[in-house]
Amino acid sequence: MSVANTIWDGISNAFLMAWTVWWALVLGFAISGIVQAWVPRERIENALGGGGWRPVATATGLGAASSSCSYAAIAIARSLFAKGASAASALAFQFASTNLVVELGLVIWVLIGWQFTLAEFVGGLVLIAITTVLLRLFVSERLEIQAREHARQADGDHEHRAAGEQMPLRQRLASAESWSEVGENFRHDWGMVYKEVLIGFFLAGFLGLLGNGFFNGLFIVHAPEPLRLLENVLVGPLIAVLSFVCSVGNVPLAAVLWSGGISFAGVIGFVFADLLVLPIVVIYRKYYGSRFALRIVALMFVTIVVSALVVNGLFSVAGEIPHARPTRAEIFASVRVDYRLFTNIIGLVVFTALFALTARGRFGDPAGSAAAEDAR
Repeated sequence: MSVANTIWDGISNAFLMAWTVWWALVLGFAISGIVQAWVPRERIENALGGGGWRPVATATGLGAASSSCSYAAIAIARSLFAKGASAASALAFQFASTNLVVELGLVIWVLIGWQFTLAEFVGGLVLIAITTVLLRLFVSERLEIQAREHARQADGDHEHRAAGEQMPLRQRLASAESWSEVGENFRHDWGMVYKEVLIGFFLAGFLGLLGNGFFNGLFIVHAPEPLRLLENVLVGPLIAVLSFVCSVGNVPLAAVLWSGGISFAGVIGFVFADLLVLPIVVIYRKYYGSRFALRIVALMFVTIVVSALVVNGLFSVAGEIPHARPTRAEIFASVRVDYRLFTNIIGLVVFTALFALTARGRFGDPAGSAAAEDAR
């Protein structure tokens, strides 16, 4: 196979995978944009300080209602932490906003099945619970206070537009300004995550050209189950860390890894580790200082491994661990007249309409322009 043919086949695979999940991405980000614009945030921020499970539960709900973009998640978490949220609440927000959101669940379901979507949601809650319990083993109260002071001096976070949250629901539905805010949040989320999504598709497209023998050499597949399980659940997050792909963008690569032989727990560990990619670790250091960043990275890695093992155990007891693996042809499905064609057309219409709302706000709509000016 020539180099040109290899490049073409990899790009074709990337396009076909994007074709499979386009509608799910658009629908998920649209729902996320609505929630961000219409769900009150100030009252929730005031409820995230202090210890106990109530602020952690509140942060989890806020995160689940927020964006699945890892970079946006850590920026908003930094803002919440600087305003007084506890470290446990800030970490809960991050994990919830990258594991308990609609768009991620939809893409996982479409590519590798409902069991993985359910495991992602169940595992996200387990992850938050274990992190909260283990936090003080890694981070002292004194170090948390120092990290908060450091966070207050850091710059660069993004606050989602949400003026529409003050309106009654009926007024929001009829308000051009309110829908313009949805469009702005939708546009911002795409702007934050599109590079990771594209990298994920291209990595998956070219890795899809490799035979299963490559993956069999990467993961233990014939050893006793306990050894195979432990190796896979350790290697999965390490691959995520080194792939530089986060959020929704690592799901296509997870599908290829699952097709290639990694275990169920390994896939879950891989998807959980989107908050540990190297560029994000560098941002942690910028936001919180080296000591705090190192400790929360260690905490997250431990909790990711433990949570993946717990989820694997729960699904094993329930008999719901999937065994059928998708073929490369199923992952990189061809374009044809089926439900994907019609859902992708709808996705394109929604995508275009929400982006058009942002253009209207910037180039002539009085309400949208005023909102944009207020946001600045």
